Amino acid sequence: MSQSLQFFHFGLMPYPNIPPPEQIESTWVNLSNSNYDPVVGHRLYNEYLDQAVLAEKLGYDGTCVNEHHQNAYGTMPDPNVMASHIVARTSKIRVGIIGNALPLHENPLRVAESVAMLDVISGGRIISGFVRGTGMEYHSMRVNPATSRERFWEAHDLIIKAWTTDGPFDWQGKHFDIPYVNPWPRPFQQPHPPIWLPGQGSFETIKEAAKRRYPFMMVFAPLSFTKVNYDMYRKAAADEGYEPAPEQLAFCVPTYVAETEAKAHEEAREHMMWLFHRGLKIPDYHWVPPGYMSGHSLRGMIMGKRKFGIKDHTDLSYQDLLDDQYIIVGTPQQVAEKLAYYTDELGAGIHVASSAQIGDMPNWKVVKNMTLFAEEVMPLFRPPGNQPAWARGVPVPGTPQPVNGTPQQVEAPSAG
Repeated sequence: MSQSLQFFHFGLMPYPNIPPPEQIESTWVNLSNSNYDPVVGHRLYNEYLDQAVLAEKLGYDGTCVNEHHQNAYGTMPDPNVMASHIVARTSKIRVGIIGNALPLHENPLRVAESVAMLDVISGGRIISGFVRGTGMEYHSMRVNPATSRERFWEAHDLIIKAWTTDGPFDWQGKHFDIPYVNPWPRPFQQPHPPIWLPGQGSFETIKEAAKRRYPFMMVFAPLSFTKVNYDMYRKAAADEGYEPAPEQLAFCVPTYVAETEAKAHEEAREHMMWLFHRGLKIPDYHWVPPGYMSGHSLRGMIMGKRKFGIKDHTDLSYQDLLDDQYIIVGTPQQVAEKLAYYTDELGAGIHVASSAQIGDMPNWKVVKNMTLFAEEVMPLFRPPGNQPAWARGVPVPGTPQPVNGTPQQVEAPSAG
């Protein structure tokens, strides 16, 4: 039907039993954990893990987890714990940790060790996403947002060097001072696991992702804004002397498919609205704490919202979500046509959150959605046989590649 597309299951693992949005200030930071029932949480975690395992049985190209703190939107404060459960219960599917929020970790070597352990245990199936973490996390974890970007990139460089350089060596940087960098184990994948960078339109993140040839993923954004950011990525890639492949452009768009259009909307509507009206109820002073965004990126975000008429998540109607393509809902043919726009017009190659758990959606709907999507939609974007990338021997998006024939090197900062 169209250009090829890889499909990654991604469930946020929310806790749905919270007060309605008009009764709370935010779903993050200060929503009391008195609303959390561990007995319910036990059931939910195991359903969410079962869904990730089902993704392998249905032939998805990958399944993803992520890191968020002190919220009901996504109850995954430690994505490496969840990834370890998925790794233990699967044998072939790629497991994306999208990702570890580097500035929130006191010592980046703990991330390097955890990801390397999972990569060795899984036999090289880990994708290592790195993120700064949302602005809300900086309130919850008491971390200075003004230094988060430079802290992120120093942590990134330290981890890459730790994975690729024989230790021990000394690291004396601005934020991290470690005299013995010598992590055991080393990653199974050499020189290191593939790295992805999710984002929501930060110019600096896009530029750095293109520079390093990392797949960049737009998260919960309207189609028009996704196009703008892809264009920025292509411009940044051109400045580095190359044209990005489709596998370097990913989009995270909640998707629901059913036998008829009416049934799809009937089954999906309330859960899509939970995601955007409850899960993403976040006041601006939580979302963008002072110093979290550069002046350039903040100005670009404000101008972009004005230019494209982008509303706050909680102001979006269900029709807005459909019209602006924050979400995709319909029959298999209708969903495929929407996805084809991303491949044919935007040149994207990775769909994340494809038919995964959405908001407060019950398990039976998730399983139905995943199954129908795998059987009726995914084959339209694959070679005959409908095999996932891992069965066809296709390289993982983001697999490290030499630049101009020379592997990239990271130098440890010197003292003084």
